Amino acid sequence: MIDTRDVIEFFDRLAPTWDAGMVRNEPVIARILDMAGVAPGVKALDVATGTGVLIPDYLSRGVEHVTAVDISPRMVEIAQSKFARDHQVTILCADAQETAFGVFDCILIYNAFPHFSEPEKLFKNLSRQLKPGGRLTVAHGMSRARINDHHRGGASHVSYGLMPAEDLAALMAPFVAVDQVLSDDSMYLVSGTLSRL
Repeated sequence: MIDTRDVIEFFDRLAPTWDAGMVRNEPVIARILDMAGVAPGVKALDVATGTGVLIPDYLSRGVEHVTAVDISPRMVEIAQSKFARDHQVTILCADAQETAFGVFDCILIYNAFPHFSEPEKLFKNLSRQLKPGGRLTVAHGMSRARINDHHRGGASHVSYGLMPAEDLAALMAPFVAVDQVLSDDSMYLVSGTLSRL
């Protein structure tokens, strides 16, 4: 099992150079945000925000508010320094597997899922924070094969392999109605909605 302390230490160490090493595929990110339901007027939860790399995307789409959370104190410090004056943004340091942050229209876990030690606990906790009809999405801006190759290097002790999208859909199914499953050469995404009451 992944030790959460190792994950925190790993990402704290990477935080100062995180933004400089960021590679963005804009069309893929736009597609992920579309599929995740990031749209004008929504309340969004950005899980494992890192230095807040997607926060400008949320804001440019006219969200009502974005709550961004990360387990790494150094990542959070950097994100907070970038968005401290923006009243549409709340940035918190916490474990998304066990902390409640509010009630949201959409929750997105972007480029981070293999680092969570207890996925079922994560989905159970996050699904309780969705509005009826709200959407929970796990996405990566590259292929499953590239993610797994990347994590075999220096991150192997803080990440599991990214499972086939169909397996992730089955893991999420007890918590949300999965209606989007995509895994190709450019991206990976599994997403579902909380059943309306």
